[in-house]
Formats: sequence, structure tokens, C-alpha cells
Amino acid sequence: MAKEKKFITCDGNQAASNIAYLFSEHAAIYPITPSSTMAENIDEWAAHGKKNLWGETVKVTEMQSEAGAAGAVHGSLQAGALTTTYTASQGLLLMIPNMYKIAGEMLPAVFHVSARALASHALSIFGDHQDVMACRQTGFAMLASSSVQEAQDLAAVAHLSAIKASVPFLHFFDGFRTSHEIQKIEAIDEEDLKKMVSQKSLDNFRARALTPEAPVTRGTAQNGDVYFQAVESRNQVYEAVPDIVARYMGEIGELTGRQYRPFEYYGAPDAECIIVAMGSVTETAREAVDYLATRGRKYGVVTVHLYRPFSEKYLLKVLPKSVKKIAVLDRTKEPGALGEPLFLDIKALFQDKANAPLVIGGRYGLSSKDTTPAQIIAVFDNLDRKEPKADFTIGIVDDVTFKSLPTKGEVSIVKKGTTECKFYGLGSDGTVGANKNTIKIIGTHTDLYSQAYFDYDSKKSGGYTCSHLRFGKEPIKAPYLVNTPDFVACHVPSYLEKYDVLKGIKEGGSLLLNSLWNEEETMERIPDFVKSVIGRKKIKLYIINATKIAAEIGLGGRTNTILQSAFFRISGIIPVDDAVKYMKDAALKSYGKKGENIVNMNYAAIDRGGEYTEVKVPAEWASINAKFVNHNANRLATPFVKEIADVVNAQCGDSLPVSAFLPYKDGTMPAGTAAYEKRGVAVNVPVWDAEKCIQCNSCAFVCPHAAIRPFLLTPEEAAAAPAGVKLADGKANLKDYKYAIAISVSDCTGCGNCVDVCLAKDKALSMQPYMDNTAEQDNFDYLNTKVGYKTVGDPKANMKNSQFAQPLFEFSGACAGCGETPYIKNITQLFGDHMMIANATGCSSIYGASFPSSPYCTDAHGHGPAWANSLFEDFCEFGLGMRLGSERIRKTVGELMTKGLSCECCSDEMKALYQKWLDNKDDYAVTREVADKLVPLMEECGCDTCKSLLKLKQYIPARSQWIIGGDGASYDIGYGGLDHVLASGENVNILVLDTEVYSNTGGQSSKSTPAGAIAKFAASGKKIRKKDLGMMAMSYGYVYVAQVAMGASPVQYLNAIKEAEAYDGPSLVIAYAPCINHGLKAGMGLSQKEEKLAVDCGYWHLYRYNPMLEGQDKNPFSLDSKEPDWSKFQDFLKGEVRFASLYKLFPDNATELLEKTEEFAKVRYENYKRLAGK
Repeated sequence: MAKEKKFITCDGNQAASNIAYLFSEHAAIYPITPSSTMAENIDEWAAHGKKNLWGETVKVTEMQSEAGAAGAVHGSLQAGALTTTYTASQGLLLMIPNMYKIAGEMLPAVFHVSARALASHALSIFGDHQDVMACRQTGFAMLASSSVQEAQDLAAVAHLSAIKASVPFLHFFDGFRTSHEIQKIEAIDEEDLKKMVSQKSLDNFRARALTPEAPVTRGTAQNGDVYFQAVESRNQVYEAVPDIVARYMGEIGELTGRQYRPFEYYGAPDAECIIVAMGSVTETAREAVDYLATRGRKYGVVTVHLYRPFSEKYLLKVLPKSVKKIAVLDRTKEPGALGEPLFLDIKALFQDKANAPLVIGGRYGLSSKDTTPAQIIAVFDNLDRKEPKADFTIGIVDDVTFKSLPTKGEVSIVKKGTTECKFYGLGSDGTVGANKNTIKIIGTHTDLYSQAYFDYDSKKSGGYTCSHLRFGKEPIKAPYLVNTPDFVACHVPSYLEKYDVLKGIKEGGSLLLNSLWNEEETMERIPDFVKSVIGRKKIKLYIINATKIAAEIGLGGRTNTILQSAFFRISGIIPVDDAVKYMKDAALKSYGKKGENIVNMNYAAIDRGGEYTEVKVPAEWASINAKFVNHNANRLATPFVKEIADVVNAQCGDSLPVSAFLPYKDGTMPAGTAAYEKRGVAVNVPVWDAEKCIQCNSCAFVCPHAAIRPFLLTPEEAAAAPAGVKLADGKANLKDYKYAIAISVSDCTGCGNCVDVCLAKDKALSMQPYMDNTAEQDNFDYLNTKVGYKTVGDPKANMKNSQFAQPLFEFSGACAGCGETPYIKNITQLFGDHMMIANATGCSSIYGASFPSSPYCTDAHGHGPAWANSLFEDFCEFGLGMRLGSERIRKTVGELMTKGLSCECCSDEMKALYQKWLDNKDDYAVTREVADKLVPLMEECGCDTCKSLLKLKQYIPARSQWIIGGDGASYDIGYGGLDHVLASGENVNILVLDTEVYSNTGGQSSKSTPAGAIAKFAASGKKIRKKDLGMMAMSYGYVYVAQVAMGASPVQYLNAIKEAEAYDGPSLVIAYAPCINHGLKAGMGLSQKEEKLAVDCGYWHLYRYNPMLEGQDKNPFSLDSKEPDWSKFQDFLKGEVRFASLYKLFPDNATELLEKTEEFAKVRYENYKRLAGK
């Protein structure tokens, strides 16, 4: 009796990791987007005791870097354990040295890779084949999957073949497009897979493992007399691989009915023009071939699965004899090469063959650039030309080197009966999560096939998201965005103005709008171009005030569940009662660990999803003549903002031609562009009551986005201010000024930290609806641009003074309530006009420099932080290099000034300035003053010395070198570099933004994660204590070290950064930063308060270690936090989901583990007390 087919709804990462777990005994892992969830799955399954094919639980080891993970894989394989890892992009490149070793030693590793772009002129987290193509020379066999189903099936082929062939495999699929696409697929039976394993080959692998029982020496050093021969001795091993792969593809085919070959041909048997490609684009190409066949055009596509070893036999076996022209599509770019890798392989294969077809190459889809059917049709149209364009590109407009192929407009080629939907949401509003549940409900509880893909920008939260869902009776092979939706849901009302949300909607489609207004006002507020589409295309319009419902339930801004419920009710895909049950089951699974209250709120949200209204569309809307126009089209802005940033921010970046980037081809982005975004994402914003305000400036100090600021106005400025600007008489030393607090409401994210920290007895700030306070933006803009910033008193003197200085880090894409950004913002207020910043890859680089938004800006003199990012692992070395490079050139400046002292042309005034600089070259205030006076004099003088100095004039002012990174960079992957830079003794400042997890990749455990915390890669709670980075740095004796939490003590934090900057040597400031990954039950609107609670209960400690106090009869170590109230410790842990969920998920050992958390915190505190002499 045939086994019943089992279907699952999952993404490509899960499909691959399902198989990897079964074939693994050990996994050595490290997080990197977009592969991280594969490793997370393995860790979570192991934590819950899932068994592999041999009835064992997989051992999971998180390493400090991808290089470390590869080393651990190598060692584990040599010990005889089947071992896997999961990676992408720069992480894969770090593994290359060990990949050579693993291949050379014929070890059956399998690396599963979500193929991703590499960082060159810019970083991109999105998918292409640049990373895997950088590994084609390592000796790994390379197997490519094109879909979620294939990611599962070919993962099995990779593991089976690696064991049989004694050759390691790199199994890859497109990052995001396949790794994160959710599909309904057929699972493979575990017992059937186990039968396919070659036991003889597995036994041989075990027999070759290193053991003291039968010792051998491996990894030797060979000389030129024998090395070459040894390399060639493995030829037969690789020659056997294609047949082994083909055999296992056949066995999988027999088992599943899904046929695979190393190369597969699809299309007309007598086609003359074909495409050769690998990855998800081949699915699109197949659909395009079918579409063109209905129009009498005969084409085909060859899908490459086995890329290395490249088998001429298997390719020629499937290639129609009729083929005359081949277009090879590569998803990578190799600058300076004659062509891209796959093209060169195909070209070489036909070299000197009789009647060889014409072979041309082209590039597509870099960084997940959407590759649509129209683009594939353009490739076939090109092949039909008498002289096809070679070295072409698709998906872009190249108006510089003219390599791009033109398209004739998009076509819809999805199978009949397929429903397509788009859901526009806001990052962290839950839209993406709800749609993942939606597609899984449809896939699990209906006989429909389903697909989901999620398109979003780089903002940490509060950014644009668009969920693309398809479902239908036939398998869905459409790995590109939905362009012709049947249903559109707009979860953010302002998106109707910002984006063309109804673009491509089908006739008779539906629009669900989350509206803050009643029916009548909604109809007034809908833009004319939207009304026109609704009227002409007879769109059904539904509205629901999900924002109001969410607030009433207690869900804050998370409208996702309400709108998901409304979708199911409107669409009727599943009977309403059944849909409600399935949604509640999904809510329990998604939110169960967050507590019963959260679950019940989501149940209420599901029940209230029926409170929508169908709006009767006025007939006259059909006659409105209006088109979508960028809402910023008529404003004044810089050319970069108008021509690039505004286009990209309107989700129209795909339309920008190559020529637009000629001025920025090295990846440079102008400073201060974030100020032009004005996203308006907050539901509620702070409103200031001047009469209640005590003018402490605490609100500005803690604002994560620098959206609330104090201003001082002279009597004349106050008289000239617009009527809407609220003013108060300045108090104490400000009595000569009028005082104002202004809020950039369009940049505020509505976290509410400012209200929480307000020290006024009766709060001087209150959160009120953004839509009712939009006029406040004009007041802020006036004060910011016309009045400006007055530093009455030294900004370094105290917290209040510091906030009158202009923040040179503003309006970033960080999460609402972010614990990291206030630290950076305040440092820029004190030192920003002469800062150089080397930033690690991570959250701080993503919110710090996501194109086209630059939150680092300039002051009135055009000065500000110069910022750059290198890599995750080398941020400290990068910063040290900046410092050393600057100082080397400043040494030349000093030599020229010394020379100028004896120059007959230079005046006495100039010589006095030269000497002043030489005596104070590291003092910014003095060198800035010298530069401002000296440069005009040198321009006037014109001697050779002055001419040389003028070329280096930007080096005259001293610089402050800052190195910024998170705990993943500082404690783990970049620790070796951090340690070396501290040991160098050079004058650099390192700021560690310690969230105690890898925040940017989704919350994986780091060495900073404390015992007891649940994090990804520590699914059952971390068992070992947190690394004490500060104590390790203090052991040098000449490194300034501080541990801070600004929400607990603003004074201690400001003292720390002042002392760090003043110290002529390396400094390390470790800053506690609450993060959305912590799951604060009180919400991120109380993130500053969470810092205070952490210090009060003893979870986090404040101290400073200042080597300058050595030799002054003073203890260099100062313990700045008071004796903790340890009775509050466990309550603090229960206030964060990362700890509290341990009780629900692992109740048997939760108490014991969280007691260890407290015990280790006490150990640290006692150590600090001893250092402080207490």
C-alpha cells in the first residue's frame, strides 16, 4: 500500500534544515542573514530532543565566527562525526581556507548556503550567487536548488552523495527568494531516506577518522616534489561524483515522483534558442517558456543543478540537437573577467566542437533584484535577433555602457485560478508574521497550493514591508513579486500617499484599508489617483479601524491579527468559523511563550476582525483623471535626495538608471539625508506643555531618534517666531532666553521614552495622536533651521547642557525605543564635529547607513562625523587603520609646519599659528581655531610650504577616532581584533552597544548573553555565564574601561565618554542597550527605565577604570552603582520574555537556571567590589 503523502508549509531554509538535521550528528554554527534560521531550526529541534536518522540528538555548537565554525566542522569530521554548517555571503568567504582542507582530505561535509551578495561598494543582505561563485575553486561539489521543494529534495541528494563520494558538498539556493519564500511542499519519509545511505561508505568514513587506537598523521607539509602528484591523485574521485549524484537523484525521483538530473531540460524538443541558468530564475524561465509556447514560439531552458564537478556528459545528454543559440544567465558579477562563471563554463564546453551553438552571457538579479517573466522574454527576444547582444543585463536600465535589454511591459503568467495578494505593512507591526501564519493556515487546512514572499527595506522597525501571497489549485512556480494582485491590504493609512499601492491590481479586485477615520472622512482623505483606480477597475473597498481596535485591546500598534482576521472574512478562502479556530491555534503557537495575557489579546483581535465596513464606491470616481505622483515631488531638496533618495523611498528604486549612480559609484552617500525622509510612522507623538516643564532636557537626552530637542531663543528670535511655537521663560542660567521643546513629529517613532523619563512632578509631555499634531513639524523645522543651536555653557559640563548641542546623528531607521542609538547620538553632540567612525556590521551599521538614508549629519559649519563600515569581523582593525592613516598624514602636516617656521615667505602671525599647532596638535579646540585662522593666510601667502599644507588642510584639526560595534562583533567575531587594538596603546575609543544578543540577525546568543537567557542558538536557555569583556580589557592596565547604562545614571555615562575621549590611549565603553529581542513586557517605550531596573537589581553594574589615576594615590577603579537590591533580581528577569519564557518552555530546570543568572551576577559584583576596595 502506497504511503500517504505528507505536505508541509515552510520556507526554503526550513526545507533544507529538515533534511540536514536527519543526516547530521554535529552542527557547528554561526549566524548570518539569510541563512541563520537554518541553524536556529537545528538548535531548537536539538533542544527539544528531536532525533536524526540514527535516533540521536544532534550536537549543536555555536562558534565565534564563520571561520571558527568551519574549523570546528573540519575537526569534527576528522573525529568521525557527520557534521554540517549553514552560512552565506562574507561568512562563506571566511570558511574558504577550511573548505580547501575539507575537500583535500575527502571529508563528507555538507554546507547549506542561502546564496547572498557580497559587500563591495556597499553591503547587501539580499540574494545572488557572488558568494558561492567565490568557492567554485575549493574542491567542494556544488549543488543548486531552484525552489523550496528542491531545497528539501536536493539537500538529501547532497548528504547522500557526500557520504558515498567522500567529497564535501556545498548545497545552495537563492538567499531570500528561496530561503525565505514559503511554499506548500511534499515531505520525504525519514525511513526511506535512511535506506538510501551507503552504509559501506559511512563505515569507511568512520574508519578513516582520527583515533589514538590506530594513529595516523594528517594535514602534513609537502614540498614541490610531490604536492602536484598528490593533487592529481584525487581526479578519479571527482570524476565519479556526477554519476553518484545522478544515482541519488534517480532514487529520490523513484521515491517522490519528482524527477531530477544534474542538468534538466524543459521546453520544446526542437527549440533553437535556450537559456541556461541555475537557481530560482529557472522556475520563472520555465513558466515563460510555457507562456510563449501558447503563442507558437519554441524555446527551452536548461536548469543546472550540479555545478561542480561540471559534467559535460550530463549537459549534452539533455541538450536538444536543434539548439543554435544559448543565453547563459549568471547571478553574479566578476569585474574585469571575460565573462561570468557559468557562461565561461558553457563557452568552454563547446570550444572546438563542430556545429557549436552561439553562446552569449548575461547578468541578472543581483541583490535579489526581482527577475520577472518580461525580463526572461526579453532574453528570448534577444536570442531571436540576427546578432544577439552579448554581455547583457536584465532588470535594470544601463544608460552608460548600454548593456541592458529592453522589456516590453510586464505579463501575468501565473496559472489560471491562482489568487494573488499584497499586504502593505510597517516593520514590527506584525504584518509579516501574520501573513506567515496565513499562508501556513491555507497550506495546512486546504487542498490549495500556497506561496508567500516578503519584501522589505533595511529599517530595523518602522520600515516598509510588503507581503506577497499566492494560492491556487496548481503548484505555484512564480519566484518573483506579485505585480497583478487580486487583493490588496494597506495596513498603514499614510501609504496611500507614499506608494502606488494599487499598481497592477486586477479588475474587480479588493482593497482593505486600515483607516483611522469614519467612512465619510476616509472617502475624503483617499487620494484622487487611488479613487481613480478604484472607480475604473471596479475595486471593492473595505475599511476597518484596526489601530483603534488594537489600542482598545491593549496591543499597541500591532494591528496584524485584526487585519489577518478581516482578510479571512472578506476573502472567504476558508469558512469563517474554521478560519477563526485556525488563527487562534496559530496565535497560541506564536505568542504562547509571551504569556496568557498576550494570547488572549490576540484572541480578542481575531474576534474583532469582523468590524470592517464595505464602502459603496461613488460612480464618479471612475471618471477621475489622476496618476500616482511622488508626494515629495515639489519640495526643495538636494539633487541626491530629489533624484535618488525620494525615488528609492517611494519603492521605485528599480526604475533608476545606471547613470544615476555615476557620482556615487564607490558607494559614497551624502551626509544628513535621513532628515528628508519624514516617515510619519508614529501613531502617537509627544506633545509639550510649557507650563509644566522644569527644563531638565531629560526627554531629549533619551530620545533614540533625536526627534525631541530643546532650543534657546533670544528675545528678538522669540518675537519673530511663528505663533504656533510654544515658549517658556528660561530658568536659572537661561533667564536671558526663551526656552522651547520642539518635536519633529514626522521623524518620531512614538516610543514614549521621553514621557517616561520626564522629571516634572506633573508630566510635561503626553502622548497624543500624530494626525492631530502634524502642524508641530513646521515649528520644529523653523527652530532647527532658523534659530539653530546655542551652547550656553560647556556641553560637556552636564546632561542638561549637552542637549543644547546639535545632535549629529538623527532620525535613524532604528526600532522605536532602541536602547543603542541614544548613546551614539549623545557622543555626536559632544564630539561629532571631529569624529571619525569605524562601524561594525550589525544593527548600528544598518540603522546608521542604509541607502539612501544617512542619519549622520553636519553642523552649521559643514562639519560632522565621517562614517564608514568595513566588515563584521574587522571593525576594530579598520578603526585603528583610520587612526594610524590620519596620524601618518598629520605627521606630514607637522613636518610642513616645522618647515614653515623658517620660511621667509610666511608671516610672523602664520609662524605663531604653526607653533601653536605643534604645541597642541592633539587638542581639537586649539587645532580647529588654528585651522580657521591659518587657511586664509596660507591661501594668501602662496609659498611652496603653504601650497603643500593647503592640500592637507583637512588634517589640521585633530580628530576623535571612535569604533562602534555590538556585542556579537565585540565579544565574538571581532574580539581578536578588539583585543589587539586595545593592546596597541593607540588613542582610539571603542563603544560596545551591548544588547547581549546578535540583534541584527534576529537575536542569536553571543558570549555576552547571560546564563538563563533564551536566545536563538540557546533555545533551552544559555548554560554558561557571560564573558566579562571589561575585566579582560582592564588586565592590560593601560586601557580606559567603563561599563554604563544611561537610563540608570546619565551623569556616570557622560563622565565615562568624556574621560574615554580625554584619555590618551585606548578606551572601551560597554553600554547596556535593551533591545526588541529581549521581549520587554513593559514595552520598548520603557527601555530607559529597563536600564535603571537592571542596575538597581544587580543585573548590570556601573563602573569606570581610569589608568590616569595610577600614580596619583587614587584607585583607578570606581564602582559607580549602588549596592543592588537583590530581592528584585528575579522579578526583573520575569519582566523580559527571554528569561520568563524559560518557565513555559523548560519548566523543569527554569528555576535552577535563572538562579544561576543571579548567582553569576553576584560573583561579578563581588569582583568589582574587591577592585573598588569595598
